Amino acid sequence: MRHVISIDQGTTGSTVLVLDERLNIIGKVNAEFPQIYPQPGWVEHDPEEIWKSVCTALQGAIEQAAIEPKSIAAIGITNQRETSLLWDRKTLRPERNAIVWQDRRTADVCEGMRERGLEDEVRKQTGLVLDPYFSGSKLGWMLDEDSGRRKRAASGELCFGTIDSYLVARLSGGTAHITDVSNASRTMLMGIDSMEWQPSLLELFNVPLTCLPEVRSSSEIYAETQGVPGVPDGIPISGIAGDQQAALFGQACFESGSAKCTYGTGAFILMNTGTKRPNSESGLLSTVAWKLGPDGPGYYALEGSAFIAGAAVQWLRDGLGLFSKASEIEAMASEVPDTGGVVLVPAFAGLGAPHWRPNARGIMTGLTRGTTKAHIARAVLEGIALQNFDIVRAMKRDSGHDLRSFKVDGGAAANNLLMQFQADILDTEIVRPELLETTALGAAFLAGLGAGVWKDKEELRKVWREDRRFTPSMSEEDRRVRLKSWDEAVAKA
Repeated sequence: MRHVISIDQGTTGSTVLVLDERLNIIGKVNAEFPQIYPQPGWVEHDPEEIWKSVCTALQGAIEQAAIEPKSIAAIGITNQRETSLLWDRKTLRPERNAIVWQDRRTADVCEGMRERGLEDEVRKQTGLVLDPYFSGSKLGWMLDEDSGRRKRAASGELCFGTIDSYLVARLSGGTAHITDVSNASRTMLMGIDSMEWQPSLLELFNVPLTCLPEVRSSSEIYAETQGVPGVPDGIPISGIAGDQQAALFGQACFESGSAKCTYGTGAFILMNTGTKRPNSESGLLSTVAWKLGPDGPGYYALEGSAFIAGAAVQWLRDGLGLFSKASEIEAMASEVPDTGGVVLVPAFAGLGAPHWRPNARGIMTGLTRGTTKAHIARAVLEGIALQNFDIVRAMKRDSGHDLRSFKVDGGAAANNLLMQFQADILDTEIVRPELLETTALGAAFLAGLGAGVWKDKEELRKVWREDRRFTPSMSEEDRRVRLKSWDEAVAKA
């Protein structure tokens, strides 16, 4: 039996899974690291703390699995996508703290480019909107922060990368400076059509090509482990994808029109659009999903996210004190057959795709003297699902595809009431996998393909296991009335 290691490097911690060829998890360890907030709107990570957390989780998961080191066939990496850092090419020492995807310090830079009329061109070349969320303006800021840093980057002394690049460099003892197409597509420096660094974008953000990693596919052998504590040398590092793309792959959404939703603090929906790059007229992002092997075609996805999903349940728990554990919301919401006319728009941090209304605020309508906490709990769950309906409606419009499948993962995917309402309002069957760790699973799939553990996607489909299906049962008239009430409430938010 061969084994695959998946490193899931997230915003608050690093999780390492050891899986066998049948996708049984035989080792799993999580290690957290500190968040750094130098000033309002700024978020940083110490790259050494990230590396330490990965090493801790790696050693712990391998020990827990109690396997022969020679049975480890591949290592895959998935990561928080837009977080950016610089390190010394020879010593691998970080140049400064990483700037995290949530960081807003370059908002003025992006606004200045927007005022110069550059947004349409940037969107045409990258599929992204001009926003400090993405890596390009972060790198430009880091190079301008220190007068000698730009010269060292131009000479190749400094390496830039997202977290995947940094981990490959550390895992390989500095022999590789690479990234994959899915992560590169989130930098705002790569042409989404060419899947290569775009000279005009490098000029726009004042970034030297010499500090950038080589763009590779999402599944091939990039390097081998060298000098990693507790890990044998010579293990192929053979799969990389940004976290949301990895979840799409881990859900076996291999065909055009298949989609997944990850329910976390927010909700992230990606739809596979095949080998044709999608252009959104509805406020969605176009992104690279993956590329299998150096000679394989690139696959694309439409992406939309709702800022608030699980966070709305936390609000009921912590802000209103309706229950003590988030998992209790399902039982409370099940006490009533419907919301009693209550509609809740969970726009606590504005509305994301496809509305893009940052100043919108949460709103609850339809309250009567008969409204109970159970009605409000149910309205929160329905509000999460209705936000996702807006995103999926935009995806159908932009892609020209109906949904072929809709798969779900993340913590709230365990809520059967929410999943049934999601199926009802989308009028689409929903599939929940047995293994909800789909982000890590996607990285394992890509690594296993790259190293020959599984030979093709058909073999992956055979080992992917379903937990439950939710079939829509709502009448067309009921759905129409619900959506009309929702649209009216969103207009007021």
